[in-house]
Amino acid sequence: MNLNNEKYEDFILKHTKGHFLQSPEWAKLKDNWNHEVIIVKNEKQEIKGVMSILVRKIIPQLPFTIMYAPRGPVCDITDKEVLKQMTEEIKKIAKERKAIVFKMDPDVEKSNTEFANTLKELGYKIKENVTDYRQVIQPMYVFRIHLNGRSEEEVLASFNQKTRYNIRLAIKKGVTVREGKKEDLKKIYPIMQETGLRDDYGIRPLSYFEKMYDCMTEKYMKIFIAEYEGEPIAFVIPIIYGDKVWYLYGASSNKHRNLMPNYLLQWEMIKLAINNKCNIYDFRGVSGFKDENHPQYGIYKFKKGFNGDFTEFIGDVNYVFKPFLNYLMDQAYILRLKFRHLKRKLSEKKK
Repeated sequence: MNLNNEKYEDFILKHTKGHFLQSPEWAKLKDNWNHEVIIVKNEKQEIKGVMSILVRKIIPQLPFTIMYAPRGPVCDITDKEVLKQMTEEIKKIAKERKAIVFKMDPDVEKSNTEFANTLKELGYKIKENVTDYRQVIQPMYVFRIHLNGRSEEEVLASFNQKTRYNIRLAIKKGVTVREGKKEDLKKIYPIMQETGLRDDYGIRPLSYFEKMYDCMTEKYMKIFIAEYEGEPIAFVIPIIYGDKVWYLYGASSNKHRNLMPNYLLQWEMIKLAINNKCNIYDFRGVSGFKDENHPQYGIYKFKKGFNGDFTEFIGDVNYVFKPFLNYLMDQAYILRLKFRHLKRKLSEKKK
């Protein structure tokens, strides 16, 4: 299907389950995957549901693939007939693509047992007993602020006192925020490299972010840069799409962290959502919330201060077509995680 189909994109943008990961723009960014689109229509040829699916070979020399619909589907999740039609189309594509498994992680809360039961009736399996955020593709746990038409003053007043204090402190100390452009990515990328080293996580190359800017365009992708005395000290990349704003990427320099630029940047992204009359501001993933000793507990505590609603999604949903090959693939992934963990532990001992 033509990724520039206006009716298709308009449906995603206006639907309450619309998500930037299901957008044509995101599919263009992921051009190292093949792409399939499912569109379900009623008798009047009106779109009732869509799903963008990424398809990729597991091993280039073999014909087998995996299929993945990030935050799909976009439809009325109570409409069992639409879900059934989508599933039938998934099966057809899987047969053509020699898929081992189809994966999706719907923007649906875990508490929605009716939706979960419908999926199980259709033959899907929901991943249970997830103990590590690395076991899922998209975050299972997020904080979301439901804006509900509130003003900036009302939303600011809802934050924890310490969070409001830190926002005002950043402003008082002379931190400013400006909106960046594509050419700014080269200037701020070293901050991301610095953050990756400090927090021990891998980062994507600069070219990926430049390509993202080209694909998503400045209409949907923003760059907010916090500066102190003319020097960039932190930045964030929010995505605005439909009725939501997502905090997608962020980084901060080791210098001037005491000026609290990250608090001010979050506030700028929240104001972006308010001023564009969005319904939801999504902080994206948190982990380690049950254990204050968890290395990422600080992220949970930071985001919690903005008083959003803690949201647990249903998680990974799979439709397995080749059980044995899927089992082998899962075991290989578990071994890779264990190897990475061991490598990190050895690296920490050397320090």
